[in-house]
Amino acid sequence: MFLTCMETVTKELVSWMRGHESSVFSISVHASGRYAITTSSDTAQLWDLDTFQRKRKLNIRQSVGIQKVFFLPLSNTILSCFKDNSIFAWECDTLYCKYQLPAPPESSSILYKVFAVTRDGRILAAGGKSNHLHLWCLEATQLFRIIQMPTKVRAIRHLEFLPDSFDAGSNQVLGVLSQEGIMRFVNIQTCKLVFEIGSLDEGISSSVISPHGRYITSIMENGSLNIYSVQALTQEVNKPPPPLVKVIEDIPKNKLNSNDLKVKITSGRVQQPAKSRETKIQTRILKQDLMGNFENKENEMSDGLNKKRLQILVKGYGEYPTKYRMFIWRSLLQLPENHTAFSSLMDKGTHVAFLNLQEKYPIKSRKLLRVLQRTLSALAHWSAIFSDTPYLPLLAFPFVKLFQNNQLICFEVVATLIINWCQYWFEYFPNPPISILSMIENVLAFHDKELLQHFINHDVTSQLYAWPLLETVFSEVLTREEWLRLFDNIFTNHPSFLLMTVVAYNVCSRAPLLHCTRKDDFEYFFHHRNNLDISVVIREVYHFMEITPANIHPEKELEVFVALTKGQYPVFNQYPKFIVDYQTQERERIRNDELDYLRERQTVEEMQAEVDQQRVKDEAWYQKQELLRKAEETRREMLLQEEEKIGQQRQRLATVKRELKIKEIQLQDAAKRRFLKLQQDQREMELRRLDDEIERKVQMRDREIANTTKDLEMRHLELEAQRRLYEKNVTKNQEAIAKEIQEDADAYRRKVDLEDHIFHKLIETEQTHRGRNQKIIQDSLAEAEQACLNTDWKIHTLHKQQCDDLHRSVGYQKVATLLQKNRKKEREVLHTVMAKDAKKWEDAEEKELHLRSEKEASALSDASRMWFLKREMNAAVEHAEGPCIQAQVHGLQNERVASSGFPRTSQFHDISEKESSAQICLNRKPEWDNMEQNLIKKVRNLRQRLTAQARNRCENPRLVAA
Repeated sequence: MFLTCMETVTKELVSWMRGHESSVFSISVHASGRYAITTSSDTAQLWDLDTFQRKRKLNIRQSVGIQKVFFLPLSNTILSCFKDNSIFAWECDTLYCKYQLPAPPESSSILYKVFAVTRDGRILAAGGKSNHLHLWCLEATQLFRIIQMPTKVRAIRHLEFLPDSFDAGSNQVLGVLSQEGIMRFVNIQTCKLVFEIGSLDEGISSSVISPHGRYITSIMENGSLNIYSVQALTQEVNKPPPPLVKVIEDIPKNKLNSNDLKVKITSGRVQQPAKSRETKIQTRILKQDLMGNFENKENEMSDGLNKKRLQILVKGYGEYPTKYRMFIWRSLLQLPENHTAFSSLMDKGTHVAFLNLQEKYPIKSRKLLRVLQRTLSALAHWSAIFSDTPYLPLLAFPFVKLFQNNQLICFEVVATLIINWCQYWFEYFPNPPISILSMIENVLAFHDKELLQHFINHDVTSQLYAWPLLETVFSEVLTREEWLRLFDNIFTNHPSFLLMTVVAYNVCSRAPLLHCTRKDDFEYFFHHRNNLDISVVIREVYHFMEITPANIHPEKELEVFVALTKGQYPVFNQYPKFIVDYQTQERERIRNDELDYLRERQTVEEMQAEVDQQRVKDEAWYQKQELLRKAEETRREMLLQEEEKIGQQRQRLATVKRELKIKEIQLQDAAKRRFLKLQQDQREMELRRLDDEIERKVQMRDREIANTTKDLEMRHLELEAQRRLYEKNVTKNQEAIAKEIQEDADAYRRKVDLEDHIFHKLIETEQTHRGRNQKIIQDSLAEAEQACLNTDWKIHTLHKQQCDDLHRSVGYQKVATLLQKNRKKEREVLHTVMAKDAKKWEDAEEKELHLRSEKEASALSDASRMWFLKREMNAAVEHAEGPCIQAQVHGLQNERVASSGFPRTSQFHDISEKESSAQICLNRKPEWDNMEQNLIKKVRNLRQRLTAQARNRCENPRLVAA
């Protein structure tokens, strides 16, 4: 959201003011016109209207909300009213919280929606959705009255005090607009209904009162605009001013109850609020001074300020407080604020003397230039002398810059300055005021003769050292702060203070002035700022005001301060009227001559314009005829050109037909080529589709091969597991065979031990045959052991060959998986391997047969050896003598039988009843043969199973391909 500032006269855009996020519903302007407050639902912002920049921003919680924020009249206080009924007062410059109004009593608590303040800023009226009105005394910060409207009033939409010219700003009549569209005007002191406007049939939507309280403008609910005259509505508003003897009722200091404050509105008699017994009204009577002390009357001002006290204050501090300066100036100058008179002057528009003001006084700020132009125009319309005063812009410019936001105050300040502090300035118009300059020169001669003599010696007159300071009112030689301090003292004292200031400025600057010798230096000095303390100048002025003799004192010649009259501005004719009238007459004569010249010139120009117009018409007629002739020729040429164009078009048409025929042929060729290309593309697409199919098949084949490879790997793992299981079984069989062999070896060792024992016995019996028999026995044992070792080695070799066959079979399967094209070769290799395997099995069978024959030979050898031993034993027995030997022989036979694995008996039998050792060996031979045959059968069965598996793999092409 943003605000636009427009110029009311030129209707031009001056500035944009941005910063609000929601719509603005309230704008309040300070009395000086320099500041403004804009209010929205969530924030209030303080703006500087000189620069159109935001100075401060008031942020609140969203849950609270703002009802209204506005300036109190004639003060620097900002009043902020929130939706929770809290009201705060803030200092404008520092935004320091001055006070907060207490909460209203619970018995009459309402939500404030609308507010109104009297012109003096002492009483605040607040209302809302209720028929009660709360009146607050802002000086005492307490609620002093509750007004109850009629029962048919349910809500209050607008409040506004009715201004009065005789109440000094303490407005007594309050306008209350209710929800029914009727605006009632109530006297807040007597609580009497004065009058009312609007009706139920023709309700009021909104209303505003003129600044002087003469008219009320209302917008009706039906869209019409009604203007009411207050004087016609009631006579009580325009009552005469009160007598000088008046009674002032002080606000009670103790807290009042809401019932004691509540007063009902009546349309008849006046009803006062019921007074409490505990509350006493203190009265103070201001008696009239029968002696007629006019000095006190002069010092007492309408705003309650005392001029003597202000003089003491400014003399002690040198200046007024910045935040109260404008208020004090307006009180000192007693500005009447004649809005109607000023509006009539402004309505006359810009004076002709200041139409080209920007050419002579160029100012950067367009706003400042417009305000200066309006102020000067208003002064010129007020008095004719100001239209010819050349220094008037210099005189008014500092005040225009200071009051640029309030043109009424600016105009009245300048007018008051001219009437009082510019006395006798226009006696010698258009020359400078000789009498005023003479007063200044006389005072300077009294206080500093040396400086005056220096001016005389260098031909420097008062028009050079005094008049530049007066016509610019020191604005060229002082800064803004110094100028404000100086005029704080000028406006507080007698008008002669300004002339004394000129003298004091020269006297305080005597050192640099005495060093100046050229006239240009003096001119420069009085038109530029200098290194001078304004406080010293002001003290010197007060000193000169006291010690200057009465015969030369300007106070003797100048009149006392006279304020502007209220209602209409006074007539200003303190100037040589004949000169001004003569200049006016001359200017009027020149203007009339100029107007006559302009009229004659306009007549000549009109005649010349008619002649030129006739000449233009004739030339136009000739030109038209010429154009018609040329148009006829042009049309004939156009006909010829059209005929040529028709012939050319026919030729072009034939050409186009030929081109179309060619294009048709080309299109047919192109269609054929397109069709052929389409067929070619379709074939290429089919080829690509076949390629894609082949590629897909290859990919599928690769995936199948990969899957088959994985299956074969799994099969290999299964075969490996079977191999390990077979090896485990074979190992178990080998362990069984080894166990059997070990048992055979143990039996053999026992047999050898028995034979050794028998042999040793034979050695003992026969020493001569011991060596030969022992050698034979050892050879037989060595051969038997070697045969066993050979058999074990052969068995171990057989197992290795079987493992190699298995590994080669797995390798052949892998090779067959990877080399699909060499299937035949793989079959041949497999048959070759199988043939070699069969040959090896035949070799193994031959070796088994050889082993069997060797075993049979060993058995025969054992049997012959046993037969030999038996024969020798029989011979030895026959040879021996005694029964002990026979018993010993029987014990040896029993031990042999026990070592051979036969069951032992607890009795020894006779040799004749049992078999001999040779027969035992012969009986054991079939068992060994059975064991060997079982082993050979197992090996053959294993070989047959492996051969059958290999044959199945060769015959199964799918397995071979894998």
